[in-house]
Amino acid sequence: MKKNILLLVISLVAINIASAQSKKKKDRNAIKEMCGCFEVTFNFAETFQHSKDSLYKPSKTKIATGLEWAELVVDEKNKVSIQHLLQVGNPAKPHIVKHWRQDWLYQNTDFYMYNGDNNWVFEEKSKSDVKKQWTQKVFQVDDSPRYEGSGTWVHVDGKSYWENTTDAPLPRREYTKRSDYNVTVRGNRHEITNNGWVHDQDNLKVVREAGKEDVIIASEKGYNVYKKVADSRCKAAADWWKEHQLKWATVRQKWNEVYNRNTDLSLEAKVDNKALYKYLFSDEIKKEEEISTVIESFVKK
Repeated sequence: MKKNILLLVISLVAINIASAQSKKKKDRNAIKEMCGCFEVTFNFAETFQHSKDSLYKPSKTKIATGLEWAELVVDEKNKVSIQHLLQVGNPAKPHIVKHWRQDWLYQNTDFYMYNGDNNWVFEEKSKSDVKKQWTQKVFQVDDSPRYEGSGTWVHVDGKSYWENTTDAPLPRREYTKRSDYNVTVRGNRHEITNNGWVHDQDNLKVVREAGKEDVIIASEKGYNVYKKVADSRCKAAADWWKEHQLKWATVRQKWNEVYNRNTDLSLEAKVDNKALYKYLFSDEIKKEEEISTVIESFVKK
């Protein structure tokens, strides 16, 4: 009798392990569906105004299109990293722009949570808080932090999606035009579709000041559609990455050194009136010690 019970327990454990492994495989496959060449349509519109300022002016509705190459740069059991590259201009001789990067980490416990004005607060979550979840860490074009959050990939009714709400800096389309808010509370949904994927967003524009309650000035809807096309259309971007990937691997390595300090992080917006990406995009900065020095110059002590 005891032997039968033991065999039953062992069998149930084995089934649970196999089920978890199968679920994790589905998660990884869904994440990697975001790799490849895509025609992208970016759509953003303010939906509700909460500001009490009678002179408040909403951001204009923004619709833009582009061709984007998403390169798989890390494919490990507990980590998938995807580098995005924009391919713009004359199709016969396109210009390549290093775009954002997203890292997906399984059951990650270390977080840099944005808190406004170029400050990130380090948080360590418990293993139980992130059990079977994936953290999406999003990075700027210069591989400095942007935003991150943890959630569970859901596979149901033929759908695969992941959702999370987290604080983030102002989007690139806003920070040169708006100074009346300093935090975007991003509601992110990544859903895999039959012909690509969708980044569905429900965002809040927030004013955050120390010692005060957050003030919401507007709500925003974002709906970015990534339609998969032949990889050959992004050949120029793929070739550019092959040529420059070693430099950016060095940049990531330096940033990982900074992140592994596991402490709050504050960054300068500019050094000598120049943004970090302008230093790192320059061909003059390419040696490991040069990259390290310039990144450290932006880290506030």
